Amino acid sequence: MPPPLVKLRDVWKSFEANQVLRGISLELGRGTTLAVMGGSGAGKTVLLRIIAGLVRPDAGEVSLFGTRIDRMREEAILPLRRQTGFVFQGAALFDSLSVFENVAFPLREHTSLSLGEITDRVHRFLALVGLPGTDGLLPAELSGGMRKRVGIARALVMEPEVVFFDEPTAGLDPTNARLVAELIAELRTGVCDTAIVVTHDVEFADMVADQMAILHQGRFADVGAPAEMRRSANPDVRRFLAGELRGT
Repeated sequence: MPPPLVKLRDVWKSFEANQVLRGISLELGRGTTLAVMGGSGAGKTVLLRIIAGLVRPDAGEVSLFGTRIDRMREEAILPLRRQTGFVFQGAALFDSLSVFENVAFPLREHTSLSLGEITDRVHRFLALVGLPGTDGLLPAELSGGMRKRVGIARALVMEPEVVFFDEPTAGLDPTNARLVAELIAELRTGVCDTAIVVTHDVEFADMVADQMAILHQGRFADVGAPAEMRRSANPDVRRFLAGELRGT
C-alpha cells in the first residue's frame, strides 16, 4: 500500500496560554476529499497550515508524501510544498498584479517554463475556473467570487497532488458559494482528486467531501463519511450539525 499523502500523529499546538490542538491524528489517502469542520476558533486553519508545513507543531509528527516535515528546515520543505496547492481564505492575491500575473506567479518562481508554456497553462486554468478573458484585470476589479476562483486557479497551476482549501466560501453570497462548491467538486474528476477543505458550512461539505472530521476543543469529535456523521451518536457532532457550535 502506498503511504498516505498526509499523515499526522498526536499533533499538539498552542499559542501562549491558548491550547488550540490537543493530540490530533489523521491520515489522508489519495483520491479523498476531507472536510475539516468546526466552529469559529476551533483551530481548523491552524491545523491546515501545520499540514502544509506553514506552521510548526509543538509536539507530534507531520508527514507529507511519506516524508516527515515537522522538524525540517523551511528550505527542505519547499520541494514537497510545491506538490501542494493552498487556497487562502481571502484568496491572498497580489493587488498590484493582474489576474494573469497572479496565476503565473508560481510558474515564474518555481519552473523554467517558456513564456508560451506559462501562457498556455495560465489560460487553461483560468478557463477551468470559468474566468477566460480576464488576464488584464486587477484584483480590485473582481467580485469576491471571482477572486476566490483566481486563487483556485493559482493553486492548481502547478498541477499539485493535493490541494488545501481554507474556508473557500467564506464571505460569499449563496450563489457564488454554490459556484465555488460546484467547481471544487468538479476538480475531482481529473484535475486534482485529493484535497483537505476547511469549512464551517455543512451544506458545502456535503457537496465536495467524501470524508468529514469535526474539530471540537482541540480534538476530532468524530471522522467519517457524511452519511455516517449524520448518524453519529457523539453529542458534539450532533450539536455542530444542528448549528449550535458553529459560532463558538
